[in-house]
Amino acid sequence: MISILGGLGAALCWATASVLSSRAGRRIGSVSTTAWMMLVGVAVAGPLAFATGPLPEITPALLPWYAGSAIGGVVGILLTYRGFRMGKVGVVAALVSTEGAIAAALAVVAGEKLTLPVAIVLVILAGGVALVAFAAGDAETGEHNPDQVRRERRAALYGALAALVFGVSIFSTAQLGKSLTPFAAVLPVRVAGAIGVFIPLALSGRLQLTRRAAPMVLAIGTLEVLGNASYVAGSSQSIAITAVLGSQFAGIAAIAAFLLFQERLSVRQRSGVVAIAVGVAALTLLR
Repeated sequence: MISILGGLGAALCWATASVLSSRAGRRIGSVSTTAWMMLVGVAVAGPLAFATGPLPEITPALLPWYAGSAIGGVVGILLTYRGFRMGKVGVVAALVSTEGAIAAALAVVAGEKLTLPVAIVLVILAGGVALVAFAAGDAETGEHNPDQVRRERRAALYGALAALVFGVSIFSTAQLGKSLTPFAAVLPVRVAGAIGVFIPLALSGRLQLTRRAAPMVLAIGTLEVLGNASYVAGSSQSIAITAVLGSQFAGIAAIAAFLLFQERLSVRQRSGVVAIAVGVAALTLLR
């Protein structure tokens, strides 16, 4: 039950953060959005880590998980927000959502058993990814604008790359969660982002923030911390179940983008999103 609640909590937080980041990224840029999100994350996760348990300790056994969580998390966020800025929220989020399947596969490599039905579902997920990634075009008229197609495919590429590094990151974060409290486990990636992204951007004078984007980045940073902490709490029972349930954020984000911003997907893109959602749900049931 904890893994289910943790995964669903993560999905809701990540979906809301995804929709907000797509708007913030178009106002101040994906790098500035990432920088502010990381700074807010430190401000939120730091005190909560103090309050809920011991601060993270860097030990030889935990060092690889720190590195995987921090580097993968920062790079994944940069790639995701870049994709949101260029393409449709529903498409990029659907691709990023396959991070759950990647984390589940890593959990299998680490010792969890992979059954034939689960392998079949992973193939379905791969097919959904392919449909979403390459079925670019105008959803309303069916016309294909070359510039639009290029932008959508580049956005899809960013989403696919983000899924790979995020898969490593959330698996590593789950491993940290075995030794640390949830908020302590999600703190390293935010510290790394503040040091590696916020400080250099601020010192170079390229850090941007507008009055309309400020509440967005505040909400994004807070929701990312809460979502990741929820994921860590759930993964203490099952990394695979929590990861794939958390991946449902893609469907929530796509619906929200349609209702709020009238973002429409082509028929093939919608088919790909549905295939991903069905595959993630089936994988959850099978696990």
